Amino acid sequence: MKTFHDNFHRSWDALLGTKDGSPFPYKECVLGFMYTVFLWEEYLRYRHYRNLRSKVRPKALQEYVTEEEFHKAQAYGLDKTRFGFVESLYNEIISTLTLTLNLLPWLWGVSGVVLFKLTGYDSEYEISQSVIFFALQTILHTIISLPFSLYSTFVIEERHGFNKQTMKLFFSDIVKGHLIGGAIGMPFLAGFLKIIKISGENFYFYVWLFMVAFQLFIVTIYPTFIQPIFNKVEPLPEGELRSMIEALASRIHFPLTKLFVIDGSKRSGHSNAYFYGFFKNKRIVLFDTLMEHSDNEQICAVLAHELGHWACNHTLKMLAFNQVQLFAVFYLFSQFIHNKDMYTSFGFTDTMPTLIGFLLFNYLYSPVESITGFITNVISRRYEYQADAFARELGYAASLASGLIKLQLKNLGTMNPDWLHSMYHRSHPELIERLNAINQTDLKTKKAE
Repeated sequence: MKTFHDNFHRSWDALLGTKDGSPFPYKECVLGFMYTVFLWEEYLRYRHYRNLRSKVRPKALQEYVTEEEFHKAQAYGLDKTRFGFVESLYNEIISTLTLTLNLLPWLWGVSGVVLFKLTGYDSEYEISQSVIFFALQTILHTIISLPFSLYSTFVIEERHGFNKQTMKLFFSDIVKGHLIGGAIGMPFLAGFLKIIKISGENFYFYVWLFMVAFQLFIVTIYPTFIQPIFNKVEPLPEGELRSMIEALASRIHFPLTKLFVIDGSKRSGHSNAYFYGFFKNKRIVLFDTLMEHSDNEQICAVLAHELGHWACNHTLKMLAFNQVQLFAVFYLFSQFIHNKDMYTSFGFTDTMPTLIGFLLFNYLYSPVESITGFITNVISRRYEYQADAFARELGYAASLASGLIKLQLKNLGTMNPDWLHSMYHRSHPELIERLNAINQTDLKTKKAE
């Protein structure tokens, strides 16, 4: 037992670089993690692709989906999956080149040159240089990913009838997003780094509080100030649908204050509905695409599902879970922030910038992130069943089932998923799983009556 304990601490000390000896191979480990996750996810993608090539409707869906609808969904899924193979390989190559060619130190040096030319400041102004580094990295990422964004939007989505954007709107969104992201993100980054600099060894606690406050700030301002920049948000007109939604909210004591419609059709044919707000100030938003292809009863059933998340405190529970993860990330980062071997391994031989340290640490943390992401999906799928059950208990079983089928058909959702791919990637149960849960429980209820 003592031998195990000593070996464990020697391994941990070596990882942190706290003992003398040869440096720990951080970069090699990160590349190994990257390739392992890449191969695993490509294997899952292949399994999914194999199922999408099937021409036979699953028996469980034959009473809900026609042959034509099934083949349309399969074709859409195949196009996206083939595209996914190419895009993921491209991103893996970019990540590999970034690390093996030490492009991060190069970009950090460029940001220092830009800082000096713009302000006359040198590398002592680390936070200012970090903000410039962040801006340059964002611009480079946008340029590198632009061909794939264009192909996805104007070829795949266009081919299957979803894209409603013009090229002008597409680039306008990019410019607006960068301007807003810069206006909010740069001061945030400066504050984030400043807190780490002045808080000492226990910075992880204070920077976590800062992050929680920032998240609440964004959730508060996004619907009111940011989303209207991209979409037209209008009050839902008076009428039968509005009265039905208000009656539903009153029935379950949901503190509804406003109802909106958003012009989602401006960009895409996909549909959605959601609620937001704190405490006694809740608001519901419907996509106009949802209203176009669903009747009032089905829309209320979909909303009853969404409000089920509120009634079951799913949002608060997931928020708490995410904050625990965030705290753990910052605490673990505090154990690596001064690890010179980590910086040296990635080419930073004479400087240890805080932002770079956090970026490098995130590379190291990525395997844990894959595991926590899977756990989050497991929890999310469970919550989806509970929200369906909530809507069913309100009497929306038939309308919810028909509404889910219509949403699946209109969005060309996957009809023949691979179970392993779905379990790893999907935050929602598959359509047939949800229908079975709704129908089986509804049947039990009718028998009991």
